[in-house]
Amino acid sequence: MRYLPDGEQMKAADAYTIGELGIPSLVLMERAALKVVEELCRREMDLARVLIVCGSGNNGGDGFAVARLLHEKGICADVLFAGKESSLSEECALQKKIAERLGISIFTDLPDGEYTVVTDALFGVGLSREISGRYADIIEWMNRQNARKVAVDIPSGVCARTGRILGTAFRAELTVSMECVKLGCELFPGKVYAGETVAAPIGISKGIFKDNKDVCFTYDKEEIPSLLPRRSADSHKGSYGKVLMVTGSSGMAGACFLSAKAAYSTGAGLVQIYTAEENRQVIQQLLPEAIVSCYDGYDGAELSRLLKWADVVCIGCGLGKSEVSEQLLVHTLKEADIPCVIDADGLNLLCGHMELLKESSAPLILTPHMMEMSRLTGKSVAELKADRMTILRAFTGEYPAVCALKDSRTAVAQRGRQTFLNLAGNNAMAKAGSGDVLAGTITGLLAQGMGAFEGAAMGVFLHACGGDEARKEKGAYSVLARDLTAGIEDVLRGTE
Repeated sequence: MRYLPDGEQMKAADAYTIGELGIPSLVLMERAALKVVEELCRREMDLARVLIVCGSGNNGGDGFAVARLLHEKGICADVLFAGKESSLSEECALQKKIAERLGISIFTDLPDGEYTVVTDALFGVGLSREISGRYADIIEWMNRQNARKVAVDIPSGVCARTGRILGTAFRAELTVSMECVKLGCELFPGKVYAGETVAAPIGISKGIFKDNKDVCFTYDKEEIPSLLPRRSADSHKGSYGKVLMVTGSSGMAGACFLSAKAAYSTGAGLVQIYTAEENRQVIQQLLPEAIVSCYDGYDGAELSRLLKWADVVCIGCGLGKSEVSEQLLVHTLKEADIPCVIDADGLNLLCGHMELLKESSAPLILTPHMMEMSRLTGKSVAELKADRMTILRAFTGEYPAVCALKDSRTAVAQRGRQTFLNLAGNNAMAKAGSGDVLAGTITGLLAQGMGAFEGAAMGVFLHACGGDEARKEKGAYSVLARDLTAGIEDVLRGTE
């Protein structure tokens, strides 16, 4: 795992490194500048004429140091100083003075010449106000230049906590982030402005993140083998869990199939689908490996029997919002004491029974998309997109459930746990049925004994990696939900 701190969290780590470990700020600044120069050279950018735009803070100090290191290599590096002399930090003032003594060209007005690379060191992670006036004019001028564009630590104008654009922002193709990529560089729209993000280790201690529940983390694909549940040579289908899928109202056999197939493909041992009678024949043809049980109406005794049989239950995929569907959901939440994944119509029905989230004895995993989360919280989609982490943590703080908030950046949260942010996946996955596959993927992992939070986070990540594999095969336009399952199978095959 790797951390994705926001601005305040990163400043705390920086202060700890300087104050407690005794590594001087100037040493960290020199290392930061070296990493930026290394990236410029490693990518073989045209460094014929480089402009570094510096502010007054330590981000500007990084920029002055970059200019000096390039100058020492014989590279023409000019500095546009956009800050204020009266606001210079101690380190930035020293770096500026050294650059001046070396004869580096430093000016305060927008230049007329053309540059091959424009490097943004104007504002750092501490920016919280809207950018306007001269600063906005400078950033917009930078964006207009026909040059390669690189940001130091974070693009100026991107909120390090939410990814929100603070009036205007620098549009980088590459962001070289110090020690950790900042959360705002991975949340949209900040990600669009950050471009490719690279974490450059410079010696800032990340130890203080371990006990901070507000710090987000993510996974990388190389970690998948160590995160998956183990499979023993001495095992049978019962070793990997019995899944109950309460899915599919009349005519929604596809949702049953997609979720159940995903559970099987993720490793579950036995899957039983409880669905409307009209779906029986289709499901038996599509997925003969599954047990199919059907209902014509609400049968509490039968549902209780199935819940006692199962090791995990998934409810909601294609379930509809009829009276029978509502009865099935309420019964499941009241009686289940096994992990319960609630998706799609299950979430829509849940809005009328929120008290059951607190009363249920089952470990609950909710998988809402933005509109479903809006119904659950009473917050608008715009509010959710503006500050999803705060709202998500407040929700899981009130309700004892794991919540996987689905979006282009899906976040998984639980009270008392650090939030997982998924960075895998792509826009080819924006197709009907994708959510059914995710619900089944999480359910399949839970069936094999993974914890509620771990299964949800790993399920989201595995589902997204499967989407990346599917896009390689089908392209951005033609991926179907069933291809995600095939992609997941490809990912898992690569872990053996």
